[in-house]
Amino acid sequence: QVQLVESGGGLVQAGGSLRLSCAASGRTFSSYVMGWFRQAPGKEREFVAAISWSGISTYYADSVKGRFTISRDNAKNTVYLQMNSLKPEDTAVYYCAVKRALGYDYWGQGTQVTVSS
Repeated sequence: QVQLVESGGGLVQAGGSLRLSCAASGRTFSSYVMGWFRQAPGKEREFVAAISWSGISTYYADSVKGRFTISRDNAKNTVYLQMNSLKPEDTAVYYCAVKRALGYDYWGQGTQVTVSS
């Protein structure tokens, strides 16, 4: 059974940092693009960041560029999201996902990030 498990969320003050992790089990995803998305209350899920299978190429939403860093460790089947200079508008449930031929089709259960002002 394929499973993605996010961790590392929590409550942090504005300007603080958090590091999210997404561990994959059940199969290896080292050959796929992996991404992070988020969904704030009352809003649609939005793209945050993605990383190529090799880790060489990364992509970011404009709203997080320069503050967030995505990385991966294929030996551990894990992808990370380092979030710095957090803002209250970063508050959301953060999800990791695997992108295969038809798009992002494996999703984790999400981890809550709350940034207080």
